Amino acid sequence: MFELHNQLAADTVELGDLPLCRVLLMNDSQYPWLILVPRREGLRELYELSEQDRQQFVLESDLVSRILATVFAAEKLNVAALGNMVPQLHVHHIARYRADVAWPKPVWGQFPAKPYTDEALQSRCEQLVKALSAAPDFCPKTNAWPLSDAGRKFE
Repeated sequence: MFELHNQLAADTVELGDLPLCRVLLMNDSQYPWLILVPRREGLRELYELSEQDRQQFVLESDLVSRILATVFAAEKLNVAALGNMVPQLHVHHIARYRADVAWPKPVWGQFPAKPYTDEALQSRCEQLVKALSAAPDFCPKTNAWPLSDAGRKFE
């Protein structure tokens, strides 16, 4: 049974599901940053996906990349599956700009994350769910917003 790694759950907000992947928003307001996590148990690497799942992953990665490029007018996209800290297969999709704080370096280890404010997180989630909902097979997470004032643990 698929279960999201605890670190991913702690660092992100769940937006919903595509046919293969859970779509997560990284809680770092410095970059528009989505993460795709194939909902398959025990995977660490892309090659471990079945051929059909790999093809589906490419379609979903392309969709997320197009959304980031279009909605945020990204100058460059960084798409990467590192897995050095979180072994569960997950692929980062990050919109980058020459003016962002880490440019031209990778975002990892450059600056501490700056979590979204409640209002900015609400707005960003709504914006992304609206864009993702243009895909007929996107299933948004229900009851994800508005956020509760009683603490913000992202589940």
